[in-house]
Amino acid sequence: MPATPTLALVAHDAKKDAMVEFAKRHLDKLSVFDLVSTGTTGGRILEACPNLKVTRLKSGPLGGDQQIGAMIAEGKLQGLLFFIDPLSPMPHDVDVKALMRLAVVYDMPMALNPSTADILLRSARLQGLKTTSATPEVGSLSS
Repeated sequence: MPATPTLALVAHDAKKDAMVEFAKRHLDKLSVFDLVSTGTTGGRILEACPNLKVTRLKSGPLGGDQQIGAMIAEGKLQGLLFFIDPLSPMPHDVDVKALMRLAVVYDMPMALNPSTADILLRSARLQGLKTTSATPEVGSLSS
């Protein structure tokens, strides 16, 4: 694992506001990661949190989801926060499914909503530590 773990942030259009609010709420925790994001989501996060280090990839429909999928396959990511909108049709749904499939195939920690992302940020595994089901969370429950 690299010295600084890398985390991908992706959000469907209807969930971009939730991702920005999540980033603002967890600015301190996210600042310890190298962050990559699809283009529009990354731009929105950088507007709200200019001190975060976010590498913007292509927009999801233009290949950004596939770029993140390639990073998963190459072992370059330690986690994926992908705030999905299950109620809206996605013209690039096959790319979205492929990205989620790769995260599952490579046993990538993945959160699909803010509640699970809150838990994932406290995960010892995301911090690169060896874990078991008995491993306590990193940090306190109140953070």
